[in-house]
Amino acid sequence: MEVGFIGLGLMGRPMALNLIKAGHSVHVWSRRRESMQPLVDAGAGDCASAAELAARAPITISMVADAPDVEQVTLGPDGVAAGARDGHIHVDMSTIAPAAAQRIGEGLLARGVVALDAPVSGGEVGAIAASLTIMVGGDSAAFEQVKPLLEAMGKSVTRIGDAGAGQVAKACNQILTGVGVAAVAEALNFATRSGVDAAKVREALLGGFAYSRILENHGQRMLDRNFRPGFKAWMHQKDMRIVMEEAHRLGLALPSSAATAQMFNAMVGSGLGEDDSVAMLKLLERMSGGDGE
Repeated sequence: MEVGFIGLGLMGRPMALNLIKAGHSVHVWSRRRESMQPLVDAGAGDCASAAELAARAPITISMVADAPDVEQVTLGPDGVAAGARDGHIHVDMSTIAPAAAQRIGEGLLARGVVALDAPVSGGEVGAIAASLTIMVGGDSAAFEQVKPLLEAMGKSVTRIGDAGAGQVAKACNQILTGVGVAAVAEALNFATRSGVDAAKVREALLGGFAYSRILENHGQRMLDRNFRPGFKAWMHQKDMRIVMEEAHRLGLALPSSAATAQMFNAMVGSGLGEDDSVAMLKLLERMSGGDGE
């Protein structure tokens, strides 16, 4: 299939590479020209704008930071809608608010473009391994049409419902992973400050009801003090902001999410924003009187 890809950062670059590896004809555009070169070297066509990308390929995908970026690359003067033909499908795989996904989708539809929201979970590791979990909202016929592309990037691809539903599922994912990271960091810091081997505590907990993928994978990274970003703390802060804004809009009580959002705020405020979200352990160590390095 012929597809255009917008956004070639930590996640977008390996996702686009996996489309090439799967045999799809890929065209790329990024605001930073140097980000395009590895994809061009791998066989992708380079474009000068998102509009040119949409003129070349009947399906486009975006993977950018937040809703204003999505709006710019889709509905801006040189965006997807400016170059797309009727029947074009645009898949946004960024994480943005459900209401923003619906608004942008409506704007695209008014200009003849069918939009799907398809945020992902799995981080950089999942993007590289093509093992992402992909949650999709939008038109079912369009979903079936782009499904082979999504399956080249992820191992679990699920249409959740209508426009915005994929972003609701992603917000739920970020609640569970964010609160989970905070809980594991608290538990390991508690063990260490109690004078107990945190690695042994983790080993014991993995055999009981406290088992989780967060404890298994992120817990090991905390023990190894591997804070190299696979999913940066400032990105999780942004996602928890989306969760809390939606909670305010809907009048929902999300007390655990609120506390976790504040912890990510503190991480960013204390200079840990570029570290992986598992660096929450460092923040808790500092709050407990340690050096947190």
